[in-house]
Amino acid sequence: MTRPDTSAQFDAVVAECRDMFVKKLDDYGAAWRIMRPSSVTDQIFIKAKRIRSIETKGVALVDEGIRPELIGIINYAVIGLIQLELGCADTDDMGKKRAVEMYDHYIAEAKSLMTAKNHDYDEAWREMRPQSYTDLILMKICRTKQIEDHCGHTLVSEGIDANYFDMINYSVFGLIKMSGNQ
Repeated sequence: MTRPDTSAQFDAVVAECRDMFVKKLDDYGAAWRIMRPSSVTDQIFIKAKRIRSIETKGVALVDEGIRPELIGIINYAVIGLIQLELGCADTDDMGKKRAVEMYDHYIAEAKSLMTAKNHDYDEAWREMRPQSYTDLILMKICRTKQIEDHCGHTLVSEGIDANYFDMINYSVFGLIKMSGNQ
């Protein structure tokens, strides 16, 4: 049996996320520019906790499932990377074109990282349970909060950006698994 093309699957999932990002830019502009990175992390935390709650309880009372939350995690992680680079602003100071360019830049970095790790780990993610992605995302959020609480300083660990990239990639894996094309 031939393995699916992970690169193509990544691109398909990210295209859906990018489409949502662009539509939200049309609706709200880059209002997220006012968020400090720690607030972005908390927004991702809310989404991951909701996923875990749905997985644990087996039901969602709000008419949105896990898929939109994973898309949100990806998009907010990209926003977090943008905010780390630029810092927060007092206003919506970014046009749609620049926001999409930055989105594409960080998604390309996430894909490059995924490709390298996927090679080294021999696509182990394909044999993982979807709930493990949720737990790993929550762990990455806890790590990110610790680093934020230490003003971004680490002794031996990767920084906040590395955790955001991992959140993107675990969410992509979750969305690929949900599609059933794995």
